[in-house]
Amino acid sequence: MTASVSRYGVTSMVAPLRRVLVRKPATSGDWDGAGWRTPDGVALERQFAALVELLDGLGVEVEVAEAIDGLVDAVYMHDPQIMSGAGGVPLNMAKPIRQSEPGHAKAEFERLDIPVLGVLEGDAYLDGGDHFYIDDTTCAVGLGYRTNRKGAQALQALVNPEGMHVEAYDMPHDQGPDYVLHLQSFLSAATEELFIVFEPLAPVRLLQDLKERGIDWVKLDEESYHAMGCNVLAVRPGVVVVVDGAPKVRKALEARGVEVHAYDGTDLSLKGDGGPTCLTAPLLRA
Repeated sequence: MTASVSRYGVTSMVAPLRRVLVRKPATSGDWDGAGWRTPDGVALERQFAALVELLDGLGVEVEVAEAIDGLVDAVYMHDPQIMSGAGGVPLNMAKPIRQSEPGHAKAEFERLDIPVLGVLEGDAYLDGGDHFYIDDTTCAVGLGYRTNRKGAQALQALVNPEGMHVEAYDMPHDQGPDYVLHLQSFLSAATEELFIVFEPLAPVRLLQDLKERGIDWVKLDEESYHAMGCNVLAVRPGVVVVVDGAPKVRKALEARGVEVHAYDGTDLSLKGDGGPTCLTAPLLRA
């Protein structure tokens, strides 16, 4: 008798990415209201297709959801949901223009036969970009303008049966509530022992916790941070995808033995402030 192979489950930022969910970009909508610099629609579709091709070429099974007319932020599939080791969690988004996206994420879980652990509702808010698996039993959550303590507590209740601990860290004000600052804006991972960090925005306690765990990191300069140099998607330990535009980060990672693959995200990423982690919702890392 052949054992069944899992088709979902994520408790790591760097374990081999087997299966991922992405969403085609909308080519029209309220770009200004969403905080985008107006992109070229043809370029959006071309760059999205190239990213899918890159991931496929790196051995990732890519599930593609259809675009949602008018919801330009919906291409950033990472934010309306979280995948745990046991299933998916549609979230509750504080940004008004994105509040319908978790419902669409739930529909994708159902289409792909992924169990839904539960949903966040009411005044419990959490964005996917504010979570980060430090290890298989610890999920860091950033508390800021997109994620609140009730959201972190709701996530903890859902993942308790898996033995996962949610550790919350207070985020800085930075540029205020109208600006998107997620935990993953200044924190990514290339391997279990090598992260990428923009230290000026990182909570001190988080940096102390990482150091206590023996985790080293590549330090970003401000120019690289604003070029999305901290938005790094690990396909497997030591193999990453980045948006083309932060050469110092690429050089630093390659100097540490990391294989770096870059894609053109001039419209898809840089004009909407969403890199490869934002564009992808890992479904299976194993």
